[in-house]
Amino acid sequence: MRRLLLALAAVALALTGCTTGDGAVDVNNGGEFRFVEGTPRGEVIPADDRATAPEFSGTLLDGAEFSSTELAGDVAVINFWGSWCAPCRVESPEFQEVYAEVRDRGVQFLGINVKDTDQLARAFEENFGIEFPSLDDPRGEVALAFRDYPASAIPSTIVLDRQSRVAVVYTGAVRQDDLRGVLDLLMAEEG
Repeated sequence: MRRLLLALAAVALALTGCTTGDGAVDVNNGGEFRFVEGTPRGEVIPADDRATAPEFSGTLLDGAEFSSTELAGDVAVINFWGSWCAPCRVESPEFQEVYAEVRDRGVQFLGINVKDTDQLARAFEENFGIEFPSLDDPRGEVALAFRDYPASAIPSTIVLDRQSRVAVVYTGAVRQDDLRGVLDLLMAEEG
């Protein structure tokens, strides 16, 4: 019994030491990705408080080159995902539905695939019928560019306004109805 109590106390102490105080729990995986408390809905950052998103570039899963400057002038949904991520399997088909509704209305979607092989990532997109492009980011370099936002939590979604400023940050899976509402607000803004 005494050993059990000591073991429980050690586990509690270890868990207490892992939290960062901001709802995040670091996971010993080389410091690259971590689990964070999810945001239940997108809080739109007031326009005057928005910061310009970092620029990034790389190779899309289809082999084409991509630069974030291609997103300028449109509202952009940037989703960090991995085929190994259970919430991503639920979220990605829902993103595809929203993408199909808004792609001709000045909204772009871009996936950022992290920690996958090309084969697994492409199979994931094919299996879920994903039509929007995804950048291959196996080393998490794009996630690092967004280090001021919790893009190292998978899934994470960052929504940019037409001026390429960060307007909304989600950690965890995004609800379809919430994303639609956020996009409607950002599309209605003067650009």
